[in-house]
Amino acid sequence: MGFLEDIAGKVLGTSKQEGQTALINAVVGMLGNKSTGGLGGLVEQFAAKGLGDLVNSWVSTGDNLPATPAQIQKGLGSDMISQLGAQVGLSPDAVTSSLTELLPQIVDKLTPGGKVQEEDIMSQGADLLKSLFK
Repeated sequence: MGFLEDIAGKVLGTSKQEGQTALINAVVGMLGNKSTGGLGGLVEQFAAKGLGDLVNSWVSTGDNLPATPAQIQKGLGSDMISQLGAQVGLSPDAVTSSLTELLPQIVDKLTPGGKVQEEDIMSQGADLLKSLFK
């Protein structure tokens, strides 16, 4: 079982894995989109909203601090949560709840050396998503 498949199974159960895969794909797309700030923009956005310690734990090589739905909502903002939900057919509450588990792990896996490297996000994300379909 691959990394993302394992996450999806834990968060939503196997029957909801397809929706979870779509959410992971949407998040990786968001993090790889330079026009919206990409991964570096996400880190800056969380830090600007007082969540720097949280997001930096996901980027660093140490343990990831857990996120609450309120922190995900604050860090991403209502518009981004709604946009992700619209893309994958989930309610904003379902997106927020799922991202408490997914976002820390996705950011962690996309920053394996403890540094944000924008140029490789999409290929790293593609590799993560490929693991779902093995």
